[in-house]
Amino acid sequence: MGLQRFEGRLERLVDGTFSKALRSELQPVAIGRRLTREMDLGRRVGVNGLLAPNAFVVHLSPSDLDRFEPFLDALVRELEEAAREHARVEEYEFVGPVTVSVVEDPGLRPGLFDVEADVREGPLGLPAGSLVLPNGERIVLGPEPVTVGRLPECTIVVGDPNVSRRHAEVRRQGNDVVVVDLGSTNGTRVNGVPVHERALADGDQITVGTTVIVFETS
Repeated sequence: MGLQRFEGRLERLVDGTFSKALRSELQPVAIGRRLTREMDLGRRVGVNGLLAPNAFVVHLSPSDLDRFEPFLDALVRELEEAAREHARVEEYEFVGPVTVSVVEDPGLRPGLFDVEADVREGPLGLPAGSLVLPNGERIVLGPEPVTVGRLPECTIVVGDPNVSRRHAEVRRQGNDVVVVDLGSTNGTRVNGVPVHERALADGDQITVGTTVIVFETS
């Protein structure tokens, strides 16, 4: 199901360009299938469950790389999302953020490709965690707190009169990631429930004003 969504989203993003790529020998969705297969092959038993590779390098022939160049950024984003969706379905854990890079490999013939998969820790060895904004932008959580509010110096600036100048903060607390309301006027909600401080789980929705921010452990 995740790969079907991956193919459908990419097709809508690049329209005719994607159609041309699908008529070539190498199809973008084949890369997605190979990537998730490498996740399955590279999984290992961790302290809290199954750890899966989170860092991927896709090797393409020069001609295939040229063909995909017009929508390469979209392809990378969708491959990263395909990895996250596969991890959620299989209940895999990551030790760092999901990253995909695409490189040219002159030794490959058109239609052939390779995928390297590695388990790579996040900054300072911190567990994986990110905040997904309504526009799709992803803020990877590091050691410093992420502030949300109207002030320009906030990490996530929300131009909403219902949001306080410094509305809320997302920070690490031991092995958890917590959201803390900073005494905002209209409050902070997690999955629709008002909170002062709460540990976050994968997929939790943080609402400030009318803005919804999703927390993902992938």
